[in-house]
Amino acid sequence: MDFTNKNILVVGLAKTGVACARFLASKGARVTVTDMRSETALTGQLAELAGYDILRELERHDEATFLNSDLIVVSPGVPMDLPQLVAAQHAGREIISEIELASRFIDVPLAAITGTNGKTTTTTILGAIFKHNGYHTFVGGNIGNPLIEMADSHQIIDQVVAEISSFQLEWITSFRPTVAALLNLSEDHLDRYPDYQAYIDAKLRIFENQAEDDFAVVNRDDPLVWQHAKNLKAALFPFSRKIELEEGIFWKDGVIIYRHNGHEECFPTAAIRLQGVHNLENIMAAVACALLLGCRPDETFETILCFEALHHRMEFVREVHGVSYYEDSKATNVGSVEKALESFTNITLIAGGKDKGGSYAPLAPLIAERVRHLILIGEAAERMEQELGMLTDTRRAPTLEEAVQLSAELTAAGGTVLMSPACSSFDMFRDYEERAQRFIAAVKAL
Repeated sequence: MDFTNKNILVVGLAKTGVACARFLASKGARVTVTDMRSETALTGQLAELAGYDILRELERHDEATFLNSDLIVVSPGVPMDLPQLVAAQHAGREIISEIELASRFIDVPLAAITGTNGKTTTTTILGAIFKHNGYHTFVGGNIGNPLIEMADSHQIIDQVVAEISSFQLEWITSFRPTVAALLNLSEDHLDRYPDYQAYIDAKLRIFENQAEDDFAVVNRDDPLVWQHAKNLKAALFPFSRKIELEEGIFWKDGVIIYRHNGHEECFPTAAIRLQGVHNLENIMAAVACALLLGCRPDETFETILCFEALHHRMEFVREVHGVSYYEDSKATNVGSVEKALESFTNITLIAGGKDKGGSYAPLAPLIAERVRHLILIGEAAERMEQELGMLTDTRRAPTLEEAVQLSAELTAAGGTVLMSPACSSFDMFRDYEERAQRFIAAVKAL
């Protein structure tokens, strides 16, 4: 693509927007960046653009600038219904996402991972497998570095592994992964989408441009995923921890079994460090993607044997008086908490935070069966208590620290205290990492 002297507008100056602006300016485009934040709030981002000839429109979005652009690149945090974007779309302006822009400069195999939960873990495992197999691998997208940084890199890259969010898929036109994985679907981001189906439709776009010689790695155990998978153009490659598959990857009697084109590989799971049913699914998805793209089974198995949990995802903190404390701050939606609850019994669950609009009802069976005590915090506490409070002993705590103290008083030896919020953190904390650190500090102070 030739961007010389083209008027290109980058909307949103988070990490992705900054990377796009630099890339486009280096290609000779006339770049304008627009963001509703002030120059003071964007000091760090603007410093990264120093030395580039880039126009700034801050604290506003000028519709005229949108309408006069040859191309508009939208950052993931910017909603599709932004009035200036709607006007530009009606005027026939080309609007794309950062991953769409990047994909036009990627000429090596691309493995893309999406789903409501498990994306980061699966992407990180897959990147590690490729690297252990000797591939020069770029890992990024929704984690780490934006995909456009790979397009701007002068390094030799054999393989790209990308975590992809629903937001990033909203403005694609030709983005086409060689292997695309959909891990699961559960209600999320209903504060962004008009309804659940709109969110699902955004996720499914990861398969939109695939052809018959590409692969779609999908969760056979997730009814919604499987329902939508049957209409895909790519070759279906399911994974399951419940069903034996003739073609696909599944878990049976302590062994992961991979079957493809009459060939079979077996990976015993007893020695794998990464525990939890959700991680078994993440591992199977990563192994499927890796082997379909040419990785060797032995090096692949070595990688998953040694892989440890990522921070803030079912992370063991410590044991106090026979009670184990786990921190799962990244569990910001109901589907993620379901997987966490499946991994333990005799649980004291600390949950709550900023409500994201979905129903908490899917948690009901597991709470009734496995949760002895439910301690609720944050803005969502009242609605969570209305939907779930009758199922078990339910309390409220004004702070996370008091919730931890209460959990220590309530939980008998042999039990598990699990902080798995099912909500975002923005009512009480800067982000999920601060929430995690506060929980860890409170547990260590017991």
